[in-house]
Amino acid sequence: MTKAITMKKILILGAGGQVAQWVIRAFAGRDSIALTLLLRNPGKLPTPVPANGNVLAGDVLDQALLRQTMPGHDVVYANLVGDDMEHQANSIIAAMRASGIERLIFVLSMGIYDEVPGKFGEWNNAMLAEDLKPFRRAADAIEASGLAYTIVRPAWMTNEDEVDYELTTRHAPFKGTVVSRRSVADLIASIIETPDLHRHANLGVNKPNTDGDKPYFM
Repeated sequence: MTKAITMKKILILGAGGQVAQWVIRAFAGRDSIALTLLLRNPGKLPTPVPANGNVLAGDVLDQALLRQTMPGHDVVYANLVGDDMEHQANSIIAAMRASGIERLIFVLSMGIYDEVPGKFGEWNNAMLAEDLKPFRRAADAIEASGLAYTIVRPAWMTNEDEVDYELTTRHAPFKGTVVSRRSVADLIASIIETPDLHRHANLGVNKPNTDGDKPYFM
């Protein structure tokens, strides 16, 4: 008798983003994974869409859409942009609670806790300080949500085709200046594969040995 395949259903919010597309690539065609790809503009997805992917056009601020879409999913992974990050996070939290889903992976940003030391921290604050405030409020909402969250705070991201990263915790000084999008995606894919990994964790992600006053490409 053939053993039935246990299907894991993953909802990716902001599926058009570059990190999200690396995650989609990691799971494309997997019989054990079903991907729901929600984004505002489906034209941003590469073609063809994986056979195990279902595309939905929409906005995470649309509560009715989220509550219709979420039931049955095992993991929600959010990779979003915008200056309304706090509102997006609260919309997702509300829909997850209403749908009975607890596992959340949410990508935010380094620097939201003033955790970046030295001259790089000063430079990062000068570049992003005001922009980071909604990200900090989003992180606070996620940590207070009661959900089984993982917050991911990448360094400045590159398009290098490499997987090379290290992690720092919520209250530890951030390390490095850069990390590849593929590395961030590898971390996220690892959590999707093993949902107990990094539960209730708030992780800085950087490429080792990239300390400096600012990212090399700036």
